[in-house]
Amino acid sequence: MGQSFYVYNNGDLRRKDNTLQFTSFEGEKRDIPIERIDDIYIMSEMTFNTSFINYISQYGIPIHFFNYYNFYTGSFYPKEKLLAGQLLVKQVTYYSDYRKRIVIARKFIEAAADNIYRNLRYYNGRGKDVSNYMLEIDSLRKKIPSTESIEELMGIEGNIRKHYYKSWNIIVDQEIHFEKRVMHPPDNMINSLISFVNSLIYSKVLSEVYHTQINPTISYLHEPGVRRYSLCLDIAEVFKPLIGDRLIFSLLNRKQITEDSFTKELNFLHLKKESSRLIAKELEERLKKTIMHKELERQVSYQYLIRLEVYKLIKHLIDEKEYEGFKIWW
Repeated sequence: MGQSFYVYNNGDLRRKDNTLQFTSFEGEKRDIPIERIDDIYIMSEMTFNTSFINYISQYGIPIHFFNYYNFYTGSFYPKEKLLAGQLLVKQVTYYSDYRKRIVIARKFIEAAADNIYRNLRYYNGRGKDVSNYMLEIDSLRKKIPSTESIEELMGIEGNIRKHYYKSWNIIVDQEIHFEKRVMHPPDNMINSLISFVNSLIYSKVLSEVYHTQINPTISYLHEPGVRRYSLCLDIAEVFKPLIGDRLIFSLLNRKQITEDSFTKELNFLHLKKESSRLIAKELEERLKKTIMHKELERQVSYQYLIRLEVYKLIKHLIDEKEYEGFKIWW
């Protein structure tokens, strides 16, 4: 696997012979070997030309765009190379048949809830008394197998996260006064941080999905809609506790991110460039971490776990093996 290329300075990206070249508006130039790039993250003002777009499309490199406030605004998704009509039919069939759809939706939430519980158990064993929240979440997650509708399932998931987010005031070694999740727009530094990290994970999932035959617009937990790759939202739920939340806890507890990392005059809505860059760097390091995979019996990276999750879902859709969402086992 290659690496992600983040652009934080304003400038121009274009093809130069058989590589890419970034030129800042101040005139600084940098050549980037295209073979090393998996995806590109634009965090600044950037200009392109059609030669650049055509070139990265040949290599299947998605581009993800973020605005001034570090809000995800969209992606350039190259023409799909791994088309599979039979799989697309299967995806639609599993969405159209509500009984089949809710089975998959439950698996996503079961895995997400289990991973949330594991996070709390980890910190509870390290002097952070979150046992009451663990009891509440354990009680709620036991109701998941008996849910009969997506709305009921999402309601349980929302209540699980409500208790989970309240526990952050104990887990985090800063005075954060975090009570509830607010997204549109975020209303404090924790909500802004969660939104940014979650959007990076969503983008990572999209990049991994591109390298498989599955269609990212047909989903089972989140309702398919316009202007979003909703299957990536489904899969991201599984990995947010492991990759996103653990990263946030680490950044906050090591005081790498504090209130000073945000523009206070904008109600902590704007993450400063150096802080955004730090988060992206730490996320990339975390994605490179490896674990011994129980079934494959070899080391795999956190990032590759995401692609494996897509493969597992494909096997379920083609009736080869029942899907089980990834659960932290260590």
